[in-house]
Amino acid sequence: MDCLKHAISEIAQLGVGEEFLVKDLFKGYEWNRLGSGERRTLGSLFLNEVKNGQLRNQIGIVNKNSANQQLYVKL
Repeated sequence: MDCLKHAISEIAQLGVGEEFLVKDLFKGYEWNRLGSGERRTLGSLFLNEVKNGQLRNQIGIVNKNSANQQLYVKL
């Protein structure tokens, strides 16, 4: 999925200790162009990468915000 590759590439722009949502890794108009199903799928794929994939030593899982969106932190 190209969106997942884009999200992973944007992590380099974050500082250590910086908290973020997956949607923060996209420009507003890019995120808005994704359908709600695509956003959910992207969120699941990203979480899987954090738990089991190439991001497991780079990104930590913080908690969910009031909108039930997963919050992450760059390690």
